[in-house]
Amino acid sequence: MQIPPFPFWEKIDNKIMNYQPHQDHPLGISTLDTGFMRPYLAASHLLIENHHATFIDVGTNHAQSRLLAALQAKQIPLENVDYVIVTHIHLDHAGGAGSLLKLLPNAQLVVHPLGARHLIDPSRLIASATAVYGKQEFQQHYGNIVPIPSNRVLEMIDETVLDFQGRSLVFLDTPGHARHHFCVYDERSQSFFTGDTFGISYREFDTEQGQFIFAAATPIQFEPLSLHRSIDRLLSYHPHNFYLTHYGQLANLQRLSEQLHQSIDQMVNLTQRYANCGAERHTLLSNALFEYFWQQLQQLNSQLSKEHCRSLLALDVELNTQGLTIWWDKKMNNQPS
Repeated sequence: MQIPPFPFWEKIDNKIMNYQPHQDHPLGISTLDTGFMRPYLAASHLLIENHHATFIDVGTNHAQSRLLAALQAKQIPLENVDYVIVTHIHLDHAGGAGSLLKLLPNAQLVVHPLGARHLIDPSRLIASATAVYGKQEFQQHYGNIVPIPSNRVLEMIDETVLDFQGRSLVFLDTPGHARHHFCVYDERSQSFFTGDTFGISYREFDTEQGQFIFAAATPIQFEPLSLHRSIDRLLSYHPHNFYLTHYGQLANLQRLSEQLHQSIDQMVNLTQRYANCGAERHTLLSNALFEYFWQQLQQLNSQLSKEHCRSLLALDVELNTQGLTIWWDKKMNNQPS
């Protein structure tokens, strides 16, 4: 499949060998690189059943040509896309949903009840993201966020089952990363599409010793106890695989879940350690988070240089640092997280 251009990519890192923007898995599941920031950072998952399609997370507006190319490669007409599912409304997962739906005449958006209103009227999403990135960078990364008509929106409460061409998709409320987050259990494959609930695991870090994984404490609704419970709830289904937005298919889930729980606890410990460091807190916590990640990578016998790992993890370190400090400050002020 030809890779549609993505205008803001740097040259593909020469350490990423055999880059595959489209990876097929058994039982009609495909991982599609949305082209966000760099290769293998963010995925959309395409589910095919009975010559119909469902997208689970869709990336930003800049991913649209890639998603449409995948449908064309699978010979799925646009009118046969039944659902666009977003695990939560963070813009690297859901920013392109509105513009994509305008091209999919029969598709409905499926979203957590706490997120629906922000995709119907995305003004608050746009304002908060613009405040973080600035107008120019926001446009560069996300483009125009298109509102979604309310009559095309389905809200899925906990344990709701959606029938996709005879294939049951079960929606579980999984707070911890965000209160507007659900995970999707596909009964056919006995696997979950986990959004950010089961953390972040980039394929560049895979070694013969296993995969590297860590929690996503992105602002502004990180809550560690809830995230621990959500992870355990997913594991209680004894799934075969998890499909992560960041990034792709994972197996060996029991070992990875132990690492993920450990990462949550370590992040909390580091936040407490630097809580009273005043103006230096952000820098000290950011540096400590990276050193923790680097230590974990060394235990996996990663052959990547420290500086290369730092560049790959820079965005996640910064977002996790922000999320942890916001969580801590709310906790100290007795505010809901």
